[in-house]
Amino acid sequence: MNVLWIYAHPEPRSLSGSLRDEGLRALRELGHECRVSDLYAMRWNPVVDGADFRHDDAERLIVGASSHDAYDAGTLSEDIRAEQEKIAWADALIVQFPLWWYGMPAILKGWFDRVFVKGFAFGVTGPDGRTLRYGDGKLAGKRAMVLLTAGTPRAAAGPRGVNGDIEHLLFPLQHGTLWYSGMSVLPPHVVYGADRLSAEQYEGYADALRERLATLPTADPIPFRRQNGGDYDENLVLRPDVMPGHSGLAVHYAAPAASRCTA
Repeated sequence: MNVLWIYAHPEPRSLSGSLRDEGLRALRELGHECRVSDLYAMRWNPVVDGADFRHDDAERLIVGASSHDAYDAGTLSEDIRAEQEKIAWADALIVQFPLWWYGMPAILKGWFDRVFVKGFAFGVTGPDGRTLRYGDGKLAGKRAMVLLTAGTPRAAAGPRGVNGDIEHLLFPLQHGTLWYSGMSVLPPHVVYGADRLSAEQYEGYADALRERLATLPTADPIPFRRQNGGDYDENLVLRPDVMPGHSGLAVHYAAPAASRCTA
């Protein structure tokens, strides 16, 4: 497989940096080709503006339309086009970041904001005119996995933990970004208590990551419902006969949750 590793941590000597190096080494030993987008080392610009699309400042900037026009015309800024080329090359994406304030570091959010433009990651229609998203689209057929380091103990990020269920915290990224753009999303690999690991604990986490990456081509993805799979009505609401009486994030999974996170 061709694997794009997207890394968002400012310190290469951190736990995150060590896990990245372990992961890349494991993938290459398994025969996979790897490329890396180290966002801090690249000094990635996370801010969307008209320069991304060669937009005329005299005109009102409508980001979706302007990005779509620039994508179709091949006039997106060079740094955006380079990342899109990496994604096009890749069969799988590893998205690695520390959990900061319940979400991604700003530099990674800005990577998605700038790279996942209309026409590339969303705003794609099929031959029947239906919008292709949530399991369909130009990025369908690719795999994606989140590698997350979190300071919280595991129990505190569980269903009754004070920090909230980690599955819910990752829903916007896994369902609303990766699955939305068509990619099959594997269960995330989470390192808990990341700021207090001993050397022995690190070895255990490194071994677990190597084992996990060995299954990258074959692991079952999270069973999110497809938008165009028949479960949703014309208003994109679950049909009344699908999980009647239930609501919330869980209704968007086509199978009950056992544990959709690994560690």
